[in-house]
Amino acid sequence: MVGVDGSEPSKHALRWAVRQAELTGAWVDVINAWEVPPLAGVAPILEIGAESTALARAGEQTLAESVAEVAGGLPPAPIRTRVVHGPPAVALLQAAEGADLLVLGCRGHGGFIGALLGSVSQYCVQHADCPVVVTRGTHCTDR
Repeated sequence: MVGVDGSEPSKHALRWAVRQAELTGAWVDVINAWEVPPLAGVAPILEIGAESTALARAGEQTLAESVAEVAGGLPPAPIRTRVVHGPPAVALLQAAEGADLLVLGCRGHGGFIGALLGSVSQYCVQHADCPVVVTRGTHCTDR
């Protein structure tokens, strides 16, 4: 299981997960989680309609582009993609129930520059029921 948001750290995690799956004979479940961003001081709106549809489609496009960039047309391991609705950390943990491994990048689009670990990665490391690998590539130069 690997979480992908289109960021370079998440694509690095996807590369790692595909290689690991190739070595172990496993498959890769690639997840993108989306939610309607909260507006300060505004009551939550029902998450139906055009905005939700657009966010779900954007998640599908992000997954398709990331998988195409990382694995190309003939991936070395089977890849399944899924877009889920919900806060990324919670959605990833729910999707990873029963998984052998959860792979994440060091931080994603919401990360603070210079942070050692993103909030989603940190939450998943602390709460996952399966082992978690957090990959660090050249884009994570804050060592």
